[in-house]
Amino acid sequence: MAEAELETARLILRRPVEADLLWQQQWLNTAAVMRHMGGVQAPETLEPGFAANAAAMAADGPGFWTVVLRETAKPIGKCGLASITGSSVPADLQDEVQVGWSLAEAFWRYGYGSEAARAAIAQGFTARGLGTIWAQTSDSNAASTAMMTRLGLTRCPQYDYTDPAYPAADNPTTIYRLTKTEWEQS
Repeated sequence: MAEAELETARLILRRPVEADLLWQQQWLNTAAVMRHMGGVQAPETLEPGFAANAAAMAADGPGFWTVVLRETAKPIGKCGLASITGSSVPADLQDEVQVGWSLAEAFWRYGYGSEAARAAIAQGFTARGLGTIWAQTSDSNAASTAMMTRLGLTRCPQYDYTDPAYPAADNPTTIYRLTKTEWEQS
């Protein structure tokens, strides 16, 4: 069961509300934030994904919470769990659960992404009873690669794949894994 909110020392991860769509279009759909995620998208292309995410969370499925600062309730990004899908994804990873995050550029390098991701991972292992959580990036995204390592995820090169939706510079998609046992021992 998805919790309506997760709280950390500095953050609240809450289910998305309608006003978050405009915020995400303005603050997350930027060249800097989207550099390794397929680039800036037309605002109307973001609406279906936002609606699907909100509906999944409302039905207690995995999804991305809106990350807000506890002190101000100001949105700073999104973070959560989602199913891995896509025609180029290896069969062993199809429909597995991954952790993901994106923060507005003004909030990079404060540890907010790691803090939010740890909360999402904990929720996945405890409330959802997952045995493994995956993550995806590319070698070109050095910041995400480093964060995955700090979070305790292990690189699994046998699952890397080429995703035609991304430019050559962002391929192959690199895969990381964290098991519940590894998380409990960390």
